[in-house]
Amino acid sequence: MDIWPVVHSERKALAADLQSVDAQQWATTSLCSDWTVRDVLAHMTATASMTPAAFFPRLAGCGFNFGKVQAKGIAAALGSSPADTLARFTAVTDAKGRPPGPADTMLGETLVHAEDIRRPLGLTHQYPTAALVQAADFFKGSNLIIGTKRRIAGLRLRATDTEWSAGAGPEVSGPMLDLLMAMTGRTAATASLTGDGVETLRSRP
Repeated sequence: MDIWPVVHSERKALAADLQSVDAQQWATTSLCSDWTVRDVLAHMTATASMTPAAFFPRLAGCGFNFGKVQAKGIAAALGSSPADTLARFTAVTDAKGRPPGPADTMLGETLVHAEDIRRPLGLTHQYPTAALVQAADFFKGSNLIIGTKRRIAGLRLRATDTEWSAGAGPEVSGPMLDLLMAMTGRTAATASLTGDGVETLRSRP
């Protein structure tokens, strides 16, 4: 699947959902507990604005500390107000910029971070099932940055709303979206999952 039409569509859907968010809601802690929902949106803007050529000089300038690269990107994309943050994100919804690495990273980034924002705000969204599956298939074999391959090792993940499963061992079952969120480290998503492997998955950072 060509990821970019999905990425662009999902960014636009998120921007539309956030039009009615008030100032207090923008300060809500996201599922990325160190970031507010506004921080996450700024991070998405910074990532969409990145190029492989620009990434390595920025990384070197931050002492090869990836966390500092992210923090600087967020600070630059926040703007002067939540409305400015949203406007900056809206301006890059059709962008194809990304750091170096597999393109599927951007699909996962868009889906997971959109849900990092929506869940704490009580917003629901119907994500394309094929996109969720493609993102999960990418993450299950990768330890890049978020360590999904290690997190789900020795477990069998099985979706209950589509034909998808991965791994072997004690089972973790539930909706595809919740499996994707849990396997990428969002422990809040494990609340809707069932099976003998849930506690193991929940205990892994």
